[in-house]
Amino acid sequence: MRRERALKIVLVLVGLLFSILVYPLMIFMRQEPALAMMLSLYVTLGIFLLLAARNPSANRSLIAFAAWSSFVHAAVMGVQEFRSLIPRGELVGVAALVIIGVALILLGPSKQSVMPTSAVAV
Repeated sequence: MRRERALKIVLVLVGLLFSILVYPLMIFMRQEPALAMMLSLYVTLGIFLLLAARNPSANRSLIAFAAWSSFVHAAVMGVQEFRSLIPRGELVGVAALVIIGVALILLGPSKQSVMPTSAVAV
């Protein structure tokens, strides 16, 4: 029960964090179209994570997607920083994305076992 409560709190916090990216999205719409496109995905994901907080076990795949996409984004940013394509200050974002991914994986709802149904009633 504590794990599910912690997951709900993490989902709300991450959902809010991603949703507030709507402000920079509006700012970068004309200046950095590629960044605005990426932010639009995060804003959308944030809204769906907020909705998933109501019933995390029913949204297992969305939570897994949020976790693994955070890992992939962190890996891409890490490689970009290593190649000096982005400023070193972006490593804070890498750390944040890794923390989000780890929290969602560790707290994520476990697989529900499916009981086979019998055609014959006992």
